[in-house]
Amino acid sequence: MAVIASEAVGAENLKRYPSRSAVVSWIFFDWATQPYFTLITTFVFAPYFAGFVAADPAQGQALWGFATAAAGLMIALMSPVLGAIADASGRRKPWIAGFGALLVIGASLMWLGKPGDPSVIPPLLLAYVIASVGVEFAIVFNNAMMPTLVPPDRIGRLSGTGWATGYIGGIFSLILVLGFLAANPDTGRTLFGLMPLFGLDPVTHQGDRITGPLTAIWFVIFVLPMFLLTPDYPAKRPLREALRVGLSGLKRTLGELPKQKSLATFLLANMIYTDGLVSLFAFGGIYAAGTFGWHTIQIGTFGILLAIAGTFGAWIGGKLDDRLGPRRVIAGSLLILLFAIGAILLVDKDSILFVEVAPPTPGGPLFSGAAERAYLLLGCLIGIAGGPLQAASRSLLIRLAPKDRIAQHFGLFALTGKVTSFIGPLLIGTITAVTASQKAGMAVLVVFFVAGLALLMRVRE
Repeated sequence: MAVIASEAVGAENLKRYPSRSAVVSWIFFDWATQPYFTLITTFVFAPYFAGFVAADPAQGQALWGFATAAAGLMIALMSPVLGAIADASGRRKPWIAGFGALLVIGASLMWLGKPGDPSVIPPLLLAYVIASVGVEFAIVFNNAMMPTLVPPDRIGRLSGTGWATGYIGGIFSLILVLGFLAANPDTGRTLFGLMPLFGLDPVTHQGDRITGPLTAIWFVIFVLPMFLLTPDYPAKRPLREALRVGLSGLKRTLGELPKQKSLATFLLANMIYTDGLVSLFAFGGIYAAGTFGWHTIQIGTFGILLAIAGTFGAWIGGKLDDRLGPRRVIAGSLLILLFAIGAILLVDKDSILFVEVAPPTPGGPLFSGAAERAYLLLGCLIGIAGGPLQAASRSLLIRLAPKDRIAQHFGLFALTGKVTSFIGPLLIGTITAVTASQKAGMAVLVVFFVAGLALLMRVRE
């Protein structure tokens, strides 16, 4: 047995991996896609939609939640099937290109979201669903390329570096929008005190709406190195045959899953805590807009600080992943998130932990209120924990899943990350609509993190 293990290690050491440029090009996929999550779903467009397109922030949060739920359900149903077909066909890049096109189309249509016009809400939410489906499916197939890029003992570092690079891309995209494109409607100036580029009109929030087309252009430019320099899996069989073989393999995998207790338990845990994390990121900016009355510049600055924290968190988390194992990194991240969301629920515009504080000064400097600064600090904690949680999760899956069915299992990974992803936004949207309280809607996230952590404790690498 020892001889067999030694031979397996030796074979792994002799395996040839692609050049550094190929690995770096793959890492830039995270850079290419991150502005969608940073600019559209979290810090700029989603809060703009809730505050200026919808009738009021509570209705906007509810509508955005329902659209997020619809996209999540579609992704959940299709991810395992597409992953199984990709494993059978062998190719990854054609799938990334096709779903990347959906991202480009959906994001570009965000420009149509004029403020105060109810007629744009249905097509705008449809565009959001299309873009969300595109980016999430593209991520499934990009993740499936990881095992061919580096040895197993460097998977954690690769995953963490990818997330950190993505956060840096998010920071740059936010700086570009806040410093040069999006202006305060009252002053007509950007965060840097400049007039918006290209004559973007602050009154009609063109600086907020441009984030859609900007995200599309950004993706096309920065995903090109991956297509040009990173090797793909070789083609195995035609699409029709791959469909038959892939679905057969998926059926076999699902039948075997109950016997793989750690893998099944991890997928269940991932399903629950990812739902909480996605909901937290999706509604964090909207919650701040409703609680503190923040606009694009305040929310965007908050996003930059959170992304900086997330960059360091993901980078350090990748190192800890290889040293301590991904399960411990995930558990630590969940504990930090639990503390942060619990504290956020006790922060209001004029109080912190039930202690009254001076509210923000009208027309004063950014984040002049003590409660605003407390929210910034807690947001940074979320950023520090969110990156390692996501990076270590895909690293743990690679350690648990069979190597010859990695895309299929990343499809299951996406399934568990999305099959109930509509529940978090749906619960937040429903509770917010019923109670007319954003705080009540956000409180449900505590349950997701506690349940996910409890299940994770039963996983063995």
